[in-house]
Amino acid sequence: QVQLVESGGGLVQAGGSLRLSCSASGRTLIRYGVGWFRQRPSGKEREFVAAISWSGAATAYADSVKGRFTISRDNAENTVYLQMNKLKPEDTAVYYCAAALVATIARSGNEYDNWGQGTQVTVSS
Repeated sequence: QVQLVESGGGLVQAGGSLRLSCSASGRTLIRYGVGWFRQRPSGKEREFVAAISWSGAATAYADSVKGRFTISRDNAENTVYLQMNKLKPEDTAVYYCAAALVATIARSGNEYDNWGQGTQVTVSS
C-alpha cells in the first residue's frame, strides 16, 4: 500500500490558478500510474480529471479540463502535480489523487486501489 496526501487546495477567483500536489509515503510512486479525480458538490460520483503513466510519458485528461489543467510527476520527489489554470466555478470540488500499478493510463476509479483523503478547491465567480 502507498499512502497519498493531497495539498494545495483553496479558494481562488474564476480565471485564477492553483497547483495541487499528491505526495506519497510508505512506498515509492515509481511503477504507479496516478490519477486525479474530483467530486463536485452536486456530484454523486467521483469524476476523472487527469492521469499520468508511471514514467510520465503518457497523460490523459477529461474534456472539461483539457487545455487548462496539466498533470506532471517528479518521481525523485515521490510527488504528482496537477496545475490548474483558468479555473471556473464549475471546477469547485474535492480533488483526490489515486495510484495503481497499471501499465497504461487508467481513467476509471475502479482501477485504483490507493486513494488520498482529498483537498477542497473552491472557485468563486
